[in-house]
Amino acid sequence: MTWTFTDDVDAFLDAAGASLAARPAENTLILTISDTLRRHGPHAYGEGVPLLGWWRGADGAVAGALVQTPPHPPVLGTVAPEAVGPLAAALPLSRFSADRATAEALAADWPGHRIEEEQRLYRLGTLVPPSPAPAGRARRAAPADRELLVRWHLDFADEAGTPVGHVERTVDERTASGTLTVWEDGGARVSMAGVSALIAGTVRVVGVYTPPEHRGRGYAAAVTAEASRAAMAAGAREVLLFTDLTNPTSNGVYRRIGFRPVADRLLVRAAGR
Repeated sequence: MTWTFTDDVDAFLDAAGASLAARPAENTLILTISDTLRRHGPHAYGEGVPLLGWWRGADGAVAGALVQTPPHPPVLGTVAPEAVGPLAAALPLSRFSADRATAEALAADWPGHRIEEEQRLYRLGTLVPPSPAPAGRARRAAPADRELLVRWHLDFADEAGTPVGHVERTVDERTASGTLTVWEDGGARVSMAGVSALIAGTVRVVGVYTPPEHRGRGYAAAVTAEASRAAMAAGAREVLLFTDLTNPTSNGVYRRIGFRPVADRLLVRAAGR
């Protein structure tokens, strides 16, 4: 019953891939991060060497996994309760992202630890497009949108306080694959929503952004609903998304169009680190 660590994404997926895919919603972040490492190499997220790990229980089955892409903190997927103690002993942690139960267990011995972020994972049930719909229509992003969409991605990251990296690559890939949706109103581009790569039958809506001057008109709900509909039409069995729990507006918007809570995720930092 040990944790195994590697910097080889193929070795990691050979060992843990089936376990991750068996619970694709709860493991969505690890699945997309490891897929990006597999496609773009070990420095897809930065210059540091990635760390990937998995834990096997007494029956030999994988029942825990994590991925770290420096400078970002480790991201934990589903982790069996009995694997939490061995993880803390095997890997010095000062900051990490995990589901609420795992995060609270890992941080139990950290007096004064801080919760830096609380997110809620949602899964789409029955899609309910906004009614009445806002003015305008949805369309796939085109190469001519590139400059604006790169700027919107940067503005989104700035508002969310999240690190920025490889924005141009993200826009180019999603434009080419048809997984970046733009909402237009009167010829003006007013909102966007992206969708992650299809992995284990699951996608995640990401980068939903409406510039401040266009907010309050229902564009975000409409473009999210259309991006979700297109993903399901393209074969996704599950459509997921994360929201910031401190933002009641976005949580309310996504619930109204059919998203239902799955689990909460915390970003935790040890005191003084």
